Amino acid sequence: MRISLQAELGDFQDRHTIYVFALKMSFLAVTLSSVVTTLVLPLLDWIGMLPVPLAHGVVYGVLLSWLIGGAVSSVLSLVAGHAMHQLSVSRAEFEQLSRTDVLSGLLNRRAFTEALEQVDGDACLAIFDVDRFKAINDRFGHASGDAVIVTVSAILAAAFDGHSVAARLGGEEFGVIVVGGSQEQRVERVRSVCDRLAAHPIVTDDCVVALTVSAGIAELEPGRSKEGAYSSADKALYLAKALGRNRVVHENEGLHPGWRRHLPAEAAAARAMNVDCDEARLA
Repeated sequence: MRISLQAELGDFQDRHTIYVFALKMSFLAVTLSSVVTTLVLPLLDWIGMLPVPLAHGVVYGVLLSWLIGGAVSSVLSLVAGHAMHQLSVSRAEFEQLSRTDVLSGLLNRRAFTEALEQVDGDACLAIFDVDRFKAINDRFGHASGDAVIVTVSAILAAAFDGHSVAARLGGEEFGVIVVGGSQEQRVERVRSVCDRLAAHPIVTDDCVVALTVSAGIAELEPGRSKEGAYSSADKALYLAKALGRNRVVHENEGLHPGWRRHLPAEAAAARAMNVDCDEARLA
């Protein structure tokens, strides 16, 4: 009799599995005990060491195997099952913690990167950044800064549920894989979230913190490297910041000629340097 535990060990978070495991192990133990008893008793009877008739000995031996062996193996199997249950739960909790940002409750950068590698078309990468977050910390304190992170995280999680993935990438920066819809619809979803955050002041420690968020978007097209998409989204976010914050910039928008007169000189120079570097790499 062969009982595979490969699948069961992965399911030991369910207590029902413990009792099924104990029942199987008990049945296996008493069956093996009965087989051994049936094989050993004839040998003892042949050498004259069996104090009762062979038929009675076999009956008594099998009966005791089921009563005593079954009870002992059931208890031991339950103990082992509960130990594996605790191990399985602890492992699941550790895995969850290793993939989750503690403050925000969103995925962390590691888990987000793994999710990003699994995306295949009909999606875009949006990078959000809270505007002037350092000034919020300096003026209202780090407790208020934490409240901002928690609020932004909750709104992102609620707005991008289902197949979309939201994560805190670090500090005041968040990443979202927006899945489904057309490019225009995905961009509109990102803009609506930024508008919602701008209209959602946070009350904490007897003060009201008004915040805005900038975002850069890049398309996750089939065959495109995830590093390239991340770099483009990051550049679009930089441009959104340079243009005055509280706005969303898609990578396809580029630097619109009408924006140049509103762009600070140092930001325009940095943007030109980025373009030159990109052209040099392509060459």
